[in-house]
Amino acid sequence: QVQLAESGGGLVQPGGSLRLSCAASGDAFRNYGMGWFRQVSGKDREFVGSINTGGIITTYGDAVRGRFTISRDNFANMAYLQMNSLKPEDTAVYYCAARSGPLSSEPHAYAYWGQGTQVTVSS
Repeated sequence: QVQLAESGGGLVQPGGSLRLSCAASGDAFRNYGMGWFRQVSGKDREFVGSINTGGIITTYGDAVRGRFTISRDNFANMAYLQMNSLKPEDTAVYYCAARSGPLSSEPHAYAYWGQGTQVTVSS
């Protein structure tokens, strides 16, 4: 098992940037593919992006492609979500998640989740 904890959320103006972190503990972090999701109250959880175990392959949701970048540091047991050119519609609770197996954009494919961190984009 792996335990996950997100940090770095907050209030940012439109056009600004924010970097979220996901700290992992427990089982070998390097064995897990990582995903980032976001959720607005009353709506389904939305796929933001994912990164494979080696940090070489990434995939992104259409809404964030070209603005967000996922990375990981297997030595530090950390995953990151760099968010640039933020828009008000990016406002949500952001979650990191871990899974064993190929990359996936489906929330149900991920066994382990953090508690989430709020990101609010507003002037």
